[in-house]
Amino acid sequence: MAKSTSRPRTKPSSSSVPRGQKRARLGQTLNALAARRAARGAAATGFTSQPEPRTIGSLARGRQLIGGNFLLAGFLIERRDRSPWDLAMPDPAFEEELHGFGWLDDLAAVGDRTARARAQDWVFGWIDRYGRGTGAGWQPDLTGRRVIRWINNALMILHAQDKPKADAFFAALGAQTTYLAKRWKAAPPGLPRFEALTGLIYASLSLTGMQGHSAQALAGLAAECATQIDIEGGIATRNPEELLEVLTLLNWAKAAIETTGGTPSAPHLSAIERITPTLRALRHADGGLARFHGGEAGLPDRIDQTLVETGLRQGPTGNLAMGFARLHGGGTTLIMDADKPPKGPASSDAHASTLAFELTSRRRPIIVNCGSGAQFGRDWHRAGRATPSHSTLALVEYSSSRLGPERSFGRSPHHWLEETPELVWAVRDEDSGQSWTAGHDGYSPTHGLTHLRRLSLSTDGKLLEGLDSLSSATPQGQKRLLTILEREGLHGIPYQIRFHLHPDADATLDMGGHAVSVVLKSGEIWVFRHDEQLELALEPSVFLEKGRLRPRATQQIVLSGRLLDEKCQISWTFTKAQDRSAGIRDLQSGADRDDSDT
Repeated sequence: MAKSTSRPRTKPSSSSVPRGQKRARLGQTLNALAARRAARGAAATGFTSQPEPRTIGSLARGRQLIGGNFLLAGFLIERRDRSPWDLAMPDPAFEEELHGFGWLDDLAAVGDRTARARAQDWVFGWIDRYGRGTGAGWQPDLTGRRVIRWINNALMILHAQDKPKADAFFAALGAQTTYLAKRWKAAPPGLPRFEALTGLIYASLSLTGMQGHSAQALAGLAAECATQIDIEGGIATRNPEELLEVLTLLNWAKAAIETTGGTPSAPHLSAIERITPTLRALRHADGGLARFHGGEAGLPDRIDQTLVETGLRQGPTGNLAMGFARLHGGGTTLIMDADKPPKGPASSDAHASTLAFELTSRRRPIIVNCGSGAQFGRDWHRAGRATPSHSTLALVEYSSSRLGPERSFGRSPHHWLEETPELVWAVRDEDSGQSWTAGHDGYSPTHGLTHLRRLSLSTDGKLLEGLDSLSSATPQGQKRLLTILEREGLHGIPYQIRFHLHPDADATLDMGGHAVSVVLKSGEIWVFRHDEQLELALEPSVFLEKGRLRPRATQQIVLSGRLLDEKCQISWTFTKAQDRSAGIRDLQSGADRDDSDT
C-alpha cells in the first residue's frame, strides 16, 4: 500500500490572520461574555415615568408584517405561520434589522389588536430565545436601537400582560442596559456609537434601578458630540441619511434628559445647533435628502419632525454643507458632492461621486445618482459606488476614487476606498450666489488629468448651465498626459458625462438626436442640450433604492467624447419649458442664434 504524501491539516497560525479580523473576533468574544454576565445582573423593576412613543413607523410595512411578509434589508421572506426568530437568515443585514426592532414602530403604526398581538409575541419570543445573553443581536449599536424601540412601545408590549411577563420584560431591559454600560465604547465611532449611547441614556433615565449608569452615558454622549460632529455639523461618513439619524438620536436623548428634569450638556446642544442648518442644506425641493455615500432620501415628514424638534430655525448658510454644494431658485434645487469621499473605516459605503450632482424640480427628482446597491448583493454594491453610477464625468473604465482590497473588519466584509483625489476644491460665485466652480485631481495618478465643473442655476430655477473640462494642472500631469496621448494616437482618451434620470422621468431624443426632452409626472418638461461635438445617447440605467426587492429600471443621458488634445471643454444645459413644443421652439431659436453668431 502506498503511503500518503499529504500533510496533516493544521490550523492557520494566528500571525496569518489579518489584524482587523483579530480585532473583530476579539470584539465578538467580549460582546458575548458581557451579554451573558449582564443577563445574570440586577433587573429593572419598572419605569420611573410613563414612556412616550417618539418613533414613527410605516402603516404599509406594518400590514405587510401582520400578513407574514418580512421585508428587511432588501430581502423578502413570506412565512405567515412562523415567528421571525425561526426564519433562516438570508443575509447578515437582514438579521441585524430583525434584531434592531425598527419594525416594532411599523406594528405600532397599525395599532390594532392583531398588530399588538404580533408585537407582544415577537418581543417575548426574543426574550425567551436571546434574553439570557446568548445568540445573535448582542452588539452595542443593535442593543441600543432595540432598547429605544422597546421603551418607546412599552405600553403596546405590556398591554394586558400578567406579572411574570412584565417581570421578564423588565429583566431583559435591565440586562441590556447593563450590557450597554459595559460595551458602548466597543461600538464603532459615528452612528453606531450614538445608537448605543442613546439607548443607554434612555434606559438609565427611564428604568427603576438603572439610574447609576446615567452619568457615564451622558459624559460619553458629550464626548462623542464634541469629537464626531465637526465644526460645520458634518460626520465622517458624509452620508446625509446617517446625519439625519444622528440628529434624531440627539433629539431623543435631549427629550429624555429634559423629561427627568436634567439639562443636556453644552457639547450635546452645540452638536444639534451645528447639524440642523447642515441637514437643511442637504434637502431637495421635494423634502428628501441628497442620496450620496450610501444614504437614501428618507421620509420628508420624518425629516420635518426631526428639524422641528430641534427648535432651531437657522437655514443653509450658503457655504459647503458637509462637503456638498447647493444651489436653489424658483422651486429647483441642485446638490453637488464637492469634497473628497471618506477614507478608512468611515468609507465602507463611500462612493466615488466627486463632482456628481442631483437636480430636483419642486416635488419631482430629475437627475439622481444610482444609489447604494448594498441590499441587492455585493456586485450591485460595488457597481453603485463607481463613478459611472453618478451624474458626473468619468474616464471610460475608470473611477475618480478606487476601491481597495476586500477586508472583514466588522460584522460583514466591506471594500474600503483607498485611493481618493488628493485635491478637491469648490468656490461659489459671491456676486450672484447662483454658481459653483469645483474640481478634483482624481484622474491625475492614471492620466495626469484634472476635472473641473462649473454649475450655474438661474434665480427662477428654469435654466441649469454646466461646463465640464479636462486638463493637466501640473508639469508632472502634463508629461503623463502627453505620453498617453502619443501612445493612443487618434483613439485619444475616451470619457463620458452621465446624467442618470429618476425612474418617474420619461426621456425622449429630439431634434434628430441632438437634444433630450425629459417629461416629469407633474407635467413639467425639461430639455437637455449639449455641445454638438459629442455623441448624445439615451441608455438604460438603474435606480437602487432601499425597501425594494430589485433595482428599478430607468434611463440616463450619456455624452461620449475623446480627449485628443491637452484639454477640452464641454458645455451643456437643462432648460425648463412649459410644454414639449415650447421646449423644441426654444432649442430651434437657440440654434438659429448660434448660426447667426457664426
